[in-house]
Amino acid sequence: MSDLPQTSRRELLQLAGGAGLLSLVGANSAAAADSPPPKRTFRIGVVSAAIHGKPQPHNGHTWHFAQYLHPTCDLDAMKRLYPYAHDYFKKTVRNPKLNFDMLPFPDTKITHYYDADPSVIGPFTEVFPGVKAAKSLEEMVQEVDAIWMGDASGYGEDHFDLVAPGLAKGLPTFCDKPIGGDAKGTKKILDFAKQHKAPIMSSSLFRHEFGMEAALRMRDSGEFGPIEHITATLHSRYALNGWMIYGQHPVWTVMTLMGPGVDAVSMYEYKDTCHALITWKDRYPCHVWYGEPFEKFEYCRTTVHFKKKIFQFTPSIEGSFDVGHHYEMFRMAATFRQMLLTGVEPVPHQEILEVTAIVHAGAKSLKEKGRLVELAEVMG
Repeated sequence: MSDLPQTSRRELLQLAGGAGLLSLVGANSAAAADSPPPKRTFRIGVVSAAIHGKPQPHNGHTWHFAQYLHPTCDLDAMKRLYPYAHDYFKKTVRNPKLNFDMLPFPDTKITHYYDADPSVIGPFTEVFPGVKAAKSLEEMVQEVDAIWMGDASGYGEDHFDLVAPGLAKGLPTFCDKPIGGDAKGTKKILDFAKQHKAPIMSSSLFRHEFGMEAALRMRDSGEFGPIEHITATLHSRYALNGWMIYGQHPVWTVMTLMGPGVDAVSMYEYKDTCHALITWKDRYPCHVWYGEPFEKFEYCRTTVHFKKKIFQFTPSIEGSFDVGHHYEMFRMAATFRQMLLTGVEPVPHQEILEVTAIVHAGAKSLKEKGRLVELAEVMG
């Protein structure tokens, strides 16, 4: 992680384009400052998924993403137990000068942490004081108000079993991507949540980038005309097993801006790069590149072709990937918190389902020499 200067909130707003970030955060933080203390505190149960049965001791999608929902972090314990992340947490993620005047949230705390392998839970409960090791999912869901299920690099095959107890109780739930191992598995989870009237959220971090929020405002304003097509890229060397997990990210980028209704997907690979063409019957196609080399690490780059303007963004805010990554993680947690407060799901089920289907249609197309595979073929 790069060194980050000690930045005040006012300086950060200027750094990030002032008015844009202020419109996203400033109004909310001003309201929060004037609002009365919360009437309740949401107790969050965090669940860590496995990778083919093996635990993720330092699961980034629990340690990094869900931690925004907890008010305290013992950085000394982190330095000892998770040294890789310590500097980033100290300089950025848990830096009170970079809290967007929103963190810590006044009404959330993580009370329980579950892993099928209880031997890996201890470090998390020590770094985040007050969190208990959950003995079982069934016991945990009786003592929490919501579930956050994180999976950094898994394939989704255990996700239904991990979230079903909470969904059956009607608990608002974050279910990490890939939400199901395939489209059928994703639909099973979504239908189960709907059956039990449990609000559910699933999302790629790319949906919450600072630049993505700017692109959505540009789209919705109509000032630049409609979006004609998008190129979403991922900074990584491609392999098919990576596509099944991380291909979700650029596909989520396209889905967030263009919406559901995808007809078919064609995918082609060359050495360590792949290209997927996503098509609709009523819209221009969009492009996903997995394996674009960048001049410096950015993780992703998105180019949005409006009829009157081309807009390009990466996760960074004015050149700082650290601040930009902090922002998108914070925004995803804030979106989950908003679902707890309102009960309104932030992402339509059809979008979640089609993202899974696009990834699997791309894999099927690859095996069939780039044939345009209709989503209906992989829906199950």
